[in-house]
Amino acid sequence: MRFKFRKAIPVKAEFDMTPLIDCVFNLLLFFMLTSSYIIQPGIRINLPKALTSETIHDTSLVVTVTQGNLMMLNENAVTLEDLAVQFEKAAKDNVPLLIRADRNASLGKVVEIWDLCRDVGLTKVNIATIRSE
Repeated sequence: MRFKFRKAIPVKAEFDMTPLIDCVFNLLLFFMLTSSYIIQPGIRINLPKALTSETIHDTSLVVTVTQGNLMMLNENAVTLEDLAVQFEKAAKDNVPLLIRADRNASLGKVVEIWDLCRDVGLTKVNIATIRSE
């Protein structure tokens, strides 16, 4: 026995976009607000000011001298012996060096690093400063 349905069931095939747009907008707002508050980890130093500074983009070795005369090579604490080994490798590969020294750091420490660069034959040495306006 076969039954016949005379009444058709209406199918609503619409998709409401409003909740989806609200969710996407909230996600966008969340990521925009949280990304601006991400603080990059690093060493806080006050660079000296210079009138003749220029921007250098091709630095791969960065030596930082903090206010307490602590030396760091690419964010890792090192000694002069460690720097000598790394500078010899950099001299062979002709890699430039950037010295970032705090304004209150000892000039003697910077001169020691500079002399070490000369001893191993590292010729591309730059000192980081802030442009004075």
